[in-house]
Amino acid sequence: MAIRVLLVDDQPLLRTGFRLILESEPEISVVGEAADGHAALADTRRLLPDVVLMDIRMPGKDGIDATREILRWARGSGQQVRVLVLTTFDLDEYVVEALRAGASGFLLKDVPPDELAGAIRVVADGAAIVAPTVTRRLLDRFADKLPTSRERPAPQLDHLTEREREVLRLLARGLSNAEIARRLVVSDTTVKTHVGNVLTKLGLRDRVQAVVHAYETGIVRPGEDED
Repeated sequence: MAIRVLLVDDQPLLRTGFRLILESEPEISVVGEAADGHAALADTRRLLPDVVLMDIRMPGKDGIDATREILRWARGSGQQVRVLVLTTFDLDEYVVEALRAGASGFLLKDVPPDELAGAIRVVADGAAIVAPTVTRRLLDRFADKLPTSRERPAPQLDHLTEREREVLRLLARGLSNAEIARRLVVSDTTVKTHVGNVLTKLGLRDRVQAVVHAYETGIVRPGEDED
């Protein structure tokens, strides 16, 4: 079945461009367009998209509030809706809030067409599209805008084993599963198991949330060098 996509952006030309790109993909179907967060929530309820391609800064209800409300509605109704946020580098600080709101990742607005389609497939499949290295660069740059950074107590971290803490630390530094496996001299399967345990114990949805959580709780500090 085709992946159902809702486009949300206050700029009609951008929506048209994204529609042309995505409608050329046989397994992706654009089911609607919305120009603000209020319309995005209403259209999500009506059209039941698999993925909402969400702009951040829009008049009225912005993309962060819309993301939060869409995903709250999806959880309550049992719908599987993913949100993929669109941004530009001058709006990076909003990306952190979008990830906190539950977005499955983000893309830059000048993303190449093949990467846009690939990202939608990844998110629709339940994975996250934000590269950990990019997430770390964002958090390093905007750490002072994270109100809970370095301050919030994290008793849930006590549930992690020492090895799981190390995996979380390496994950937050941008290492892939294969790179973590080489660093710890274990198999890829073992790393996947550790990552799964970390997500379960911390109540996180995916690696993106794990990276943000690692910074917020002090597992990794902005600007910290690798060992």
